[in-house]
Amino acid sequence: MTSDPVDPLRPANAEDVIDRLVEWLSIPSISAEPAHRTEVADSAVWLRQRCLDAGFTSAEIWETDGHPAVFARWDGAGDEAPTVLVYGHHDVQPVDPLEAWAHPPFEPVIVDGECRARGAIDDKGQVLYHVEAVAATLAESRMLPVNLKLLVEGEEEIGSPHFEQLLVDHAAALDCDVIVVSDTGMISPDIPSTDVAMRGLVAATIELTTSSTDLHSGSFGGTVPNAARHLSRLLANLHDDQLRVAVDGFYDDVVPLDDGEQRSLDEQPFDETEFCAITGVAGLEGELGRSPLERIGSRPTAEIVGMSGGYVGEGIKTIVPSRATAKIAFRLVPDQDPTEVMRLVDAWVTKTVPPLVDVSITWHGGVAPVRSSTRGWAFEAVSATIASIWGAHPLLTRVGGSGPEETIARRLGAPMVFLGVGLPGDRIHAPNERMVMDQFWRGFHAARKLYGELADRWASR
Repeated sequence: MTSDPVDPLRPANAEDVIDRLVEWLSIPSISAEPAHRTEVADSAVWLRQRCLDAGFTSAEIWETDGHPAVFARWDGAGDEAPTVLVYGHHDVQPVDPLEAWAHPPFEPVIVDGECRARGAIDDKGQVLYHVEAVAATLAESRMLPVNLKLLVEGEEEIGSPHFEQLLVDHAAALDCDVIVVSDTGMISPDIPSTDVAMRGLVAATIELTTSSTDLHSGSFGGTVPNAARHLSRLLANLHDDQLRVAVDGFYDDVVPLDDGEQRSLDEQPFDETEFCAITGVAGLEGELGRSPLERIGSRPTAEIVGMSGGYVGEGIKTIVPSRATAKIAFRLVPDQDPTEVMRLVDAWVTKTVPPLVDVSITWHGGVAPVRSSTRGWAFEAVSATIASIWGAHPLLTRVGGSGPEETIARRLGAPMVFLGVGLPGDRIHAPNERMVMDQFWRGFHAARKLYGELADRWASR
């Protein structure tokens, strides 16, 4: 890697850092699978020890009713300095299909300047460059310019079910002046960006029942209601002919992009041919009048993520199905409220399905969207940091996915900024996940610089 132009950013102990990255990634901390519960705990133990070795004043494992979180702090900057809380997670996604991996997912390898392993970019790699930034800074000067807290949860990949209670239980310890999230990405290495919003999420299982049992299609077909047909009709009506979500009132609370975000969106490159090649689709579709980039991050969506009903085995079974089920996920944008969206969907389903069909709707949690300010001392600090390390001021983007960031911002009452180095091709949640090591080293130096930028702007605010 010595010929790479980013090599000057590699610290002198780069190989030691890589060894630690490989060691942590080797722990299969899959939070969704009970068989890996012990490994999630092992991952927390590993991170706690690394934080102590890096020079944090203290590091603790915080138990929950599910998987453990890690909390570390360094308090030596004094009362005049800001307190910065860095959020991340140490749990990872399942690895199926295993046969699609070029290398075993928990035997990390460095290939073509990439670290390939489950969790490399989401999110162990992005947590580790903060820890290593602290270690490097303390080794050089024994001081950080800020008081730093690190909160790394173990349940992000399963919806953070115990995270809000963790924030409540430890509210005093988590008090801070700014929150830094490093669980996101950038447009490309040459076009840096920072996220300013994340979508929320609610999901539902809808079950339609038309009779007490499946019925013979010859004796009863054409006379009794068919649950599969009614479900198909319901799902077909979920979007209108403009491919907008047809639920009454669904868009009422959607806040449009401000002028700055819209300009930034317009400047972002998008290659439809490349996008289709990456996703394996023949072409794109979606809400008419909106660009693909708008649809991905700044517009709400409703996706049918699963459906079943009747007989789906080999051959044919001539029945009128009595039950049919669909699963639908709604991505929400500011200022949509998950509870209100649930109410609107409940009302729409009840109105759409005829009275002779019984309806059961089960909601699966709710994550609110979050939006960060593009003004103020914290945003100025992260923007200046990215410009310094990547050589250009960041464009403003929105995360299409969802996480617990709204919960953190609401509970801690502090501004939130995003410093993520992931790239579109990092195969997050897919086989052969990677961390581009050039981005890792930039993240390492960006973290160090960000602490200083935050301290300077806090002092002059």
